[in-house]
Amino acid sequence: MAKTQLNVRVDEGTAQAARERATARGMSVNRYIEELVRRDAGEVGHTFVEAAADFMKRYEGVFAEEFGAEREGGAREGRR
Repeated sequence: MAKTQLNVRVDEGTAQAARERATARGMSVNRYIEELVRRDAGEVGHTFVEAAADFMKRYEGVFAEEFGAEREGGAREGRR
């Protein structure tokens, strides 16, 4: 995979913390930051899916009233 260089500015305390944590994990600061971003991106996706599932549970009655079983069946038959 091609790599892209990013230049970021952080305060010295943040930079030192990143160095220490990367060293403790036996990896470069670049790799450490890359893994943090990947993990964060994955958590966001997971959070979205949980929120969507919660929304559907809360409002399933509204959807059932609005679209009802007979309309759902008709929509499926029309797709064939």
